[in-house]
Amino acid sequence: MADKKPTVLLVEDDMFLRELCVVKLQKANFEVEYAEDGTQGLEMLENNSYDVVLLDIMLPERDGFELLEEYKDRHGSLEGMVLIMLTNLSEREQVDRAMELGADDYIIKAHFSPSEIVEKTQEWLEKAKQDQKQKAEE
Repeated sequence: MADKKPTVLLVEDDMFLRELCVVKLQKANFEVEYAEDGTQGLEMLENNSYDVVLLDIMLPERDGFELLEEYKDRHGSLEGMVLIMLTNLSEREQVDRAMELGADDYIIKAHFSPSEIVEKTQEWLEKAKQDQKQKAEE
């Protein structure tokens, strides 16, 4: 039986970047779902399980921070998934806030190509798998 493809939720309102990332992630053997705004993203996160969430901050409906705060209020943590913020906001306070809310990484979109975003996603997923394996052995 083939290994199950890792699942990614991409919450991104920029259609061009979203479509580029979806194609690149699918070519890298990820199962990809996407949301175009924070409300849709929260709903999808509530109703499905993902290995990785790529989350923009500046979104229609509710921003990425609001989405995270609501999800954490309901579930307590983001345990079991890798969270990568994918944004153009680069102020230190935004980076700090994202990390406090449980982000594993913070990618400035203007500094990374879609292929590099996929590489980062793969790296974090591999790290998460190693961490889970290590916890299971303890």
